[in-house]
Amino acid sequence: MAKNDLLGGSLWDNYSAKVADRMDNPIYQGEITQQEADAMGARLIVADWGAESCGDAVRLYWAVDKETDVIKKATFKSFGCGTAIASSDMMVELCLGKTVDEAIQITNLDVEQALRDTPDVPAVPPQKMHCSVMAYDVIKQAAAIFKGVEKGILDDDEMVCECARVTLKTIQEVIRINDLTTVEEITDYTKAGAFCKSCIKPGGHEQKKYYLVDILKETRAQMEMEKAQIKEEPFSARSPFQKMRLIENFFEAEIRPLLHKDGGDVEILDIRDGEEETTVVAISYKGACMGCGSALTGTLSFIENGLKEKVDPSIRVSVQ
Repeated sequence: MAKNDLLGGSLWDNYSAKVADRMDNPIYQGEITQQEADAMGARLIVADWGAESCGDAVRLYWAVDKETDVIKKATFKSFGCGTAIASSDMMVELCLGKTVDEAIQITNLDVEQALRDTPDVPAVPPQKMHCSVMAYDVIKQAAAIFKGVEKGILDDDEMVCECARVTLKTIQEVIRINDLTTVEEITDYTKAGAFCKSCIKPGGHEQKKYYLVDILKETRAQMEMEKAQIKEEPFSARSPFQKMRLIENFFEAEIRPLLHKDGGDVEILDIRDGEEETTVVAISYKGACMGCGSALTGTLSFIENGLKEKVDPSIRVSVQ
Protein backbone atom coordinates (compact mmCIF):
# COMPACT_ATOMS: atom_id res chain seq x y z
CA MET A 1 0.00 0.00 0.00
CA ALA A 2 1.47 3.33 -1.01
CA LYS A 3 2.02 5.91 1.67
CA ASN A 4 -0.26 8.37 -0.11
CA ASP A 5 -3.12 5.96 0.55
CA LEU A 6 -2.60 6.49 4.27
CA LEU A 7 -1.43 9.98 4.97
CA GLY A 8 -0.95 13.41 3.61
CA GLY A 9 1.49 16.21 4.25
CA SER A 10 3.75 16.24 7.27
CA LEU A 11 1.91 13.38 8.99
CA TRP A 12 4.18 11.06 7.03
CA ASP A 13 7.07 12.36 9.12
CA ASN A 14 5.56 10.56 12.14
CA TYR A 15 6.46 7.19 10.62
CA SER A 16 9.96 5.73 10.81
CA ALA A 17 11.88 5.01 7.63
CA LYS A 18 11.69 1.30 8.50
CA VAL A 19 7.91 1.41 8.66
CA ALA A 20 7.70 3.36 5.41
CA ASP A 21 9.90 0.85 3.62
CA ARG A 22 8.09 -2.22 4.92
CA MET A 23 4.70 -0.75 4.07
CA ASP A 24 5.58 -0.75 0.38
CA ASN A 25 8.26 -3.45 0.33
CA PRO A 26 7.42 -6.19 2.87
CA ILE A 27 10.11 -8.87 2.99
CA TYR A 28 8.10 -11.81 4.29
CA GLN A 29 4.69 -11.38 2.68
CA GLY A 30 3.38 -14.57 1.12
CA GLU A 31 2.41 -18.08 2.13
CA ILE A 32 3.99 -21.45 2.85
CA THR A 33 2.44 -24.50 1.20
CA GLN A 34 2.20 -27.93 2.73
CA GLN A 35 4.57 -29.20 0.04
CA GLU A 36 7.21 -26.63 1.04
CA ALA A 37 6.91 -27.54 4.70
CA ASP A 38 7.18 -31.25 3.91
CA ALA A 39 10.32 -30.64 1.84
CA MET A 40 11.92 -28.92 4.84
CA GLY A 41 10.91 -31.68 7.23
CA ALA A 42 8.77 -29.14 9.01
CA ARG A 43 5.27 -28.94 10.38
CA LEU A 44 3.07 -26.28 8.79
CA ILE A 45 1.16 -23.98 11.15
CA VAL A 46 -1.36 -21.46 9.81
CA ALA A 47 -2.89 -19.02 12.29
CA ASP A 48 -5.42 -16.23 11.75
CA TRP A 49 -6.15 -13.27 13.97
CA GLY A 50 -8.24 -10.14 13.53
CA ALA A 51 -8.49 -6.86 15.40
CA GLU A 52 -12.11 -5.91 15.93
CA SER A 53 -10.97 -2.43 16.98
CA CYS A 54 -9.85 -1.50 13.46
CA GLY A 55 -10.98 -4.29 11.14
CA ASP A 56 -7.45 -5.44 10.25
CA ALA A 57 -6.52 -9.13 10.11
CA VAL A 58 -3.35 -11.16 9.66
CA ARG A 59 -2.59 -14.75 8.68
CA LEU A 60 0.71 -16.17 9.95
CA TYR A 61 2.51 -19.14 8.40
CA TRP A 62 5.17 -21.09 10.30
CA ALA A 63 7.27 -24.01 9.06
CA VAL A 64 8.43 -25.54 12.36
CA ASP A 65 11.21 -28.12 12.49
CA LYS A 66 9.71 -31.36 13.76
CA GLU A 67 12.72 -32.25 15.90
CA THR A 68 13.87 -28.91 17.33
CA ASP A 69 10.67 -26.81 17.31
CA VAL A 70 12.65 -24.06 15.56
CA ILE A 71 10.71 -21.84 13.15
CA LYS A 72 12.64 -22.45 9.92
CA LYS A 73 10.49 -20.29 7.68
CA ALA A 74 7.72 -17.78 8.33
CA THR A 75 5.52 -15.60 6.15
CA PHE A 76 2.31 -13.64 6.49
CA LYS A 77 -0.69 -12.21 4.71
CA SER A 78 -2.14 -8.99 6.06
CA PHE A 79 -5.59 -7.63 5.39
CA GLY A 80 -5.37 -4.08 6.61
CA CYS A 81 -3.57 -0.77 6.50
CA GLY A 82 0.08 -0.15 5.65
CA THR A 83 1.06 -0.02 9.32
CA ALA A 84 -0.45 -3.46 9.87
CA ILE A 85 1.61 -4.75 6.92
CA ALA A 86 4.83 -3.26 8.30
CA SER A 87 4.12 -4.60 11.81
CA SER A 88 3.32 -8.08 10.48
CA ASP A 89 6.48 -8.10 8.39
CA MET A 90 8.67 -7.24 11.38
CA MET A 91 6.78 -9.73 13.56
CA VAL A 92 7.67 -12.51 11.12
CA GLU A 93 11.32 -11.47 11.09
CA LEU A 94 11.47 -11.62 14.89
CA CYS A 95 10.01 -15.15 14.84
CA LEU A 96 12.53 -16.62 12.42
CA GLY A 97 15.17 -18.88 13.94
CA LYS A 98 13.44 -19.01 17.32
CA THR A 99 11.77 -21.98 18.91
CA VAL A 100 8.03 -21.78 19.35
CA ASP A 101 8.47 -21.20 23.08
CA GLU A 102 10.88 -18.34 22.38
CA ALA A 103 8.53 -16.80 19.83
CA ILE A 104 5.73 -16.71 22.42
CA GLN A 105 7.77 -14.12 24.33
CA ILE A 106 7.58 -11.62 21.44
CA THR A 107 5.15 -8.78 22.21
CA ASN A 108 3.66 -5.95 20.20
CA LEU A 109 6.11 -3.62 21.95
CA ASP A 110 9.04 -5.68 20.65
CA VAL A 111 7.65 -5.28 17.15
CA GLU A 112 7.23 -1.51 17.47
CA GLN A 113 10.69 -1.10 19.01
CA ALA A 114 12.27 -3.09 16.16
CA LEU A 115 10.64 -0.75 13.64
CA ARG A 116 12.18 2.38 15.18
CA ASP A 117 14.98 4.23 13.42
CA THR A 118 16.33 5.51 16.74
CA PRO A 119 15.65 4.06 20.21
CA ASP A 120 13.81 7.09 21.62
CA VAL A 121 11.52 7.95 18.68
CA PRO A 122 8.32 5.89 18.21
CA ALA A 123 8.06 4.15 14.85
CA VAL A 124 4.44 5.16 14.29
CA PRO A 125 2.09 7.93 15.52
CA PRO A 126 0.02 7.18 18.62
CA GLN A 127 -3.18 6.41 16.71
CA LYS A 128 -1.42 3.58 14.86
CA MET A 129 0.25 1.88 17.84
CA HIS A 130 -2.59 -0.64 18.08
CA CYS A 131 -1.62 -2.14 14.70
CA SER A 132 1.21 -4.08 16.33
CA VAL A 133 -1.17 -5.67 18.86
CA MET A 134 -2.22 -8.23 16.25
CA ALA A 135 1.37 -9.49 16.18
CA TYR A 136 1.14 -10.33 19.87
CA ASP A 137 -2.10 -12.23 19.38
CA VAL A 138 -1.36 -14.09 16.15
CA ILE A 139 1.90 -15.47 17.56
CA LYS A 140 0.02 -16.79 20.60
CA GLN A 141 -2.60 -18.26 18.28
CA ALA A 142 0.05 -20.02 16.16
CA ALA A 143 1.77 -21.38 19.27
CA ALA A 144 -1.56 -22.61 20.62
CA ILE A 145 -2.24 -24.49 17.38
CA PHE A 146 1.26 -25.98 17.48
CA LYS A 147 0.80 -27.13 21.08
CA GLY A 148 -2.80 -28.25 20.61
CA VAL A 149 -4.19 -26.01 23.33
CA GLU A 150 -6.50 -23.02 23.59
CA LYS A 151 -4.81 -19.66 23.07
CA GLY A 152 -5.99 -18.43 26.47
CA ILE A 153 -3.78 -20.98 28.19
CA LEU A 154 -0.70 -19.27 26.72
CA ASP A 155 -1.71 -15.74 27.67
CA ASP A 156 0.59 -15.06 30.60
CA ASP A 157 -0.45 -11.46 31.12
CA GLU A 158 -3.66 -9.88 32.32
CA MET A 159 -5.92 -8.47 29.60
CA VAL A 160 -7.01 -4.96 30.60
CA CYS A 161 -8.92 -3.92 27.47
CA GLU A 162 -10.78 -6.77 25.80
CA CYS A 163 -12.05 -4.51 23.00
CA ALA A 164 -8.57 -3.60 21.72
CA ARG A 165 -6.76 -6.68 23.12
CA VAL A 166 -4.34 -4.64 25.24
CA THR A 167 -2.61 -6.28 28.20
CA LEU A 168 -1.44 -4.91 31.53
CA LYS A 169 2.21 -5.35 30.53
CA THR A 170 1.69 -3.46 27.29
CA ILE A 171 0.05 -0.50 29.03
CA GLN A 172 2.74 -0.33 31.70
CA GLU A 173 5.56 -0.43 29.15
CA VAL A 174 3.94 2.12 26.84
CA ILE A 175 3.60 4.51 29.78
CA ARG A 176 7.27 4.04 30.59
CA ILE A 177 8.68 4.16 27.06
CA ASN A 178 6.72 7.25 26.04
CA ASP A 179 6.57 8.97 29.45
CA LEU A 180 2.76 9.18 29.32
CA THR A 181 0.95 11.24 31.94
CA THR A 182 -2.76 11.01 31.03
CA VAL A 183 -5.31 8.29 30.33
CA GLU A 184 -6.06 10.02 27.02
CA GLU A 185 -2.46 9.45 25.94
CA ILE A 186 -2.71 5.76 26.85
CA THR A 187 -5.79 5.49 24.64
CA ASP A 188 -4.03 7.31 21.79
CA TYR A 189 -1.06 4.96 21.93
CA THR A 190 -2.81 1.63 22.54
CA LYS A 191 -6.55 2.07 21.80
CA ALA A 192 -7.25 0.78 25.33
CA GLY A 193 -10.40 2.51 26.55
CA ALA A 194 -11.38 3.78 23.11
CA PHE A 195 -14.47 1.60 22.68
CA CYS A 196 -16.72 0.42 25.54
CA LYS A 197 -14.63 2.51 28.00
CA SER A 198 -15.21 0.07 30.89
CA CYS A 199 -11.47 -0.21 31.51
CA ILE A 200 -10.86 3.52 31.98
CA LYS A 201 -12.19 3.88 35.54
CA PRO A 202 -14.65 2.22 37.93
CA GLY A 203 -18.33 2.76 37.22
CA GLY A 204 -18.57 1.45 33.67
CA HIS A 205 -21.06 -1.14 32.48
CA GLU A 206 -18.60 -3.96 33.23
CA GLN A 207 -16.48 -4.36 36.38
CA LYS A 208 -12.76 -4.78 35.73
CA LYS A 209 -9.82 -6.04 37.74
CA TYR A 210 -7.58 -3.26 36.38
CA TYR A 211 -8.43 0.29 35.36
CA LEU A 212 -6.33 2.68 33.28
CA VAL A 213 -6.47 5.42 35.92
CA ASP A 214 -5.01 3.09 38.54
CA ILE A 215 -2.39 1.59 36.21
CA LEU A 216 -1.24 5.09 35.24
CA LYS A 217 -1.04 6.25 38.85
CA GLU A 218 0.88 3.18 40.02
CA THR A 219 3.25 3.12 37.04
CA ARG A 220 4.04 6.85 37.34
CA ALA A 221 4.74 6.40 41.06
CA GLN A 222 7.13 3.54 40.29
CA MET A 223 8.84 5.63 37.61
CA GLU A 224 9.36 8.53 40.03
CA MET A 225 10.81 6.16 42.62
CA GLU A 226 13.22 4.76 40.02
CA LYS A 227 14.25 8.27 38.94
CA ALA A 228 15.05 9.16 42.53
CA GLN A 229 17.22 6.06 42.84
CA ILE A 230 19.01 6.83 39.55
CA LYS A 231 19.85 10.38 40.71
CA GLU A 232 21.76 8.90 43.61
CA GLU A 233 23.86 6.70 41.34
CA PRO A 234 27.14 7.99 39.90
CA PHE A 235 27.14 8.38 36.12
CA SER A 236 29.78 5.67 35.73
CA ALA A 237 27.56 3.11 37.49
CA ARG A 238 24.58 3.61 35.22
CA SER A 239 23.64 1.25 32.42
CA PRO A 240 24.50 2.12 28.79
CA PHE A 241 20.80 2.76 28.16
CA GLN A 242 20.56 5.16 31.11
CA LYS A 243 23.65 7.03 29.93
CA MET A 244 22.29 7.25 26.41
CA ARG A 245 18.96 8.65 27.62
CA LEU A 246 20.62 11.35 29.73
CA ILE A 247 22.89 12.43 26.90
CA GLU A 248 20.15 12.31 24.25
CA ASN A 249 17.82 14.35 26.49
CA PHE A 250 20.50 17.02 26.84
CA PHE A 251 20.97 17.22 23.06
CA GLU A 252 17.21 17.48 22.49
CA ALA A 253 16.75 20.21 25.10
CA GLU A 254 19.95 22.24 24.82
CA ILE A 255 21.80 21.63 21.55
CA ARG A 256 19.51 20.79 18.64
CA PRO A 257 17.13 23.77 19.09
CA LEU A 258 20.06 26.16 18.76
CA LEU A 259 21.58 24.40 15.74
CA HIS A 260 18.20 24.20 14.01
CA LYS A 261 17.90 28.00 14.07
CA ASP A 262 20.86 28.21 11.67
CA GLY A 263 19.86 25.24 9.54
CA GLY A 264 22.20 22.79 11.26
CA ASP A 265 21.85 19.61 13.24
CA VAL A 266 23.88 16.96 15.02
CA GLU A 267 23.64 13.17 15.25
CA ILE A 268 24.92 11.01 18.10
CA LEU A 269 26.84 8.18 16.48
CA ASP A 270 28.17 6.31 19.49
CA ILE A 271 28.57 6.47 23.26
CA ARG A 272 31.47 4.41 24.60
CA ASP A 273 33.89 4.12 27.49
CA GLY A 274 37.15 5.98 26.92
CA GLU A 275 40.52 6.06 28.64
CA GLU A 276 40.93 7.12 32.26
CA GLU A 277 37.26 6.48 33.11
CA THR A 278 35.91 8.92 30.55
CA THR A 279 32.77 8.58 28.45
CA VAL A 280 33.26 9.44 24.77
CA VAL A 281 30.30 10.79 22.80
CA ALA A 282 30.94 10.56 19.05
CA ILE A 283 28.90 13.01 16.98
CA SER A 284 28.44 13.96 13.36
CA TYR A 285 27.29 17.39 12.18
CA LYS A 286 24.44 17.75 9.69
CA GLY A 287 23.13 20.49 7.45
CA ALA A 288 24.71 23.93 7.77
CA CYS A 289 26.94 22.74 10.61
CA MET A 290 28.96 20.62 8.19
CA GLY A 291 30.52 23.67 6.58
CA CYS A 292 30.63 25.92 9.60
CA GLY A 293 34.06 27.14 10.67
CA SER A 294 33.22 26.95 14.37
CA ALA A 295 31.94 23.37 14.24
CA LEU A 296 35.31 22.02 15.43
CA THR A 297 36.02 24.89 17.81
CA GLY A 298 33.33 27.01 19.47
CA THR A 299 30.36 24.74 18.79
CA LEU A 300 32.26 21.63 19.85
CA SER A 301 33.43 23.33 23.03
CA PHE A 302 29.88 24.49 23.77
CA ILE A 303 28.53 20.95 23.41
CA GLU A 304 31.25 19.31 25.49
CA ASN A 305 31.13 21.91 28.28
CA GLY A 306 27.34 21.61 28.42
CA LEU A 307 27.53 17.83 28.75
CA LYS A 308 30.15 18.11 31.48
CA GLU A 309 28.03 20.58 33.42
CA LYS A 310 24.56 19.11 32.92
CA VAL A 311 25.32 15.37 32.65
CA ASP A 312 28.77 14.38 33.96
CA PRO A 313 32.30 15.85 34.05
CA SER A 314 33.80 12.67 32.63
CA ILE A 315 32.27 13.20 29.17
CA ARG A 316 34.39 13.98 26.13
CA VAL A 317 33.07 14.73 22.65
CA SER A 318 34.63 13.69 19.36
CA VAL A 319 33.54 14.66 15.84
CA GLN A 320 33.50 12.07 13.08
